[in-house]
Amino acid sequence: MRPGTLLISQPFLGDPNFERSVVLVCRDEPTDGTFGLVLNRLTTLTLGDVLELPPNLVSAAAHLPIYVGGPVEPDTLHYLHRRADLPGATDLGQDVFWGGDFELLLGLIGSGAVGPDQVRLFAGYSGWSVGQLATEMQGQSWIRHPASAGKVFTLASDAFWRDILREKGGRFKVLSNYPVDPRLN
Repeated sequence: MRPGTLLISQPFLGDPNFERSVVLVCRDEPTDGTFGLVLNRLTTLTLGDVLELPPNLVSAAAHLPIYVGGPVEPDTLHYLHRRADLPGATDLGQDVFWGGDFELLLGLIGSGAVGPDQVRLFAGYSGWSVGQLATEMQGQSWIRHPASAGKVFTLASDAFWRDILREKGGRFKVLSNYPVDPRLN
């Protein structure tokens, strides 16, 4: 699975951690497994709630929202951004980068060089052991949307799952209207 690929959960997945979720694959290694971030699970927390920020950054960074990146290690912070020049960042394609020098990123936010629309913060991550995601793909738990990292900053998080399926078109457009609980129809 190439980094920058979106994984869209099937509407009948049945796992509350990933129900109607869209996951961005950040890393897929044959010896380590797959690492990704759920893009459409906004929390009520902000960066100021989870980190003590220096006074010069409070106004710029404190109100940045935090998303649930996945059920693994929910006390860790991960981030996506649009800064190719951030040391240590991993290029996911389409002008989207994962990680890098967090202190420098905070400084760029504080100076206004990085706006709130250019960074996404995540608590926790989604992880699969070696071969686990391939098995889930064979079981049709996920719909692959390759080379789509740029969608991170273009689609609203509350409608992300539905909008990305509609964008794929065809049978996927039909799936976007699938009810959360079909027994209630």
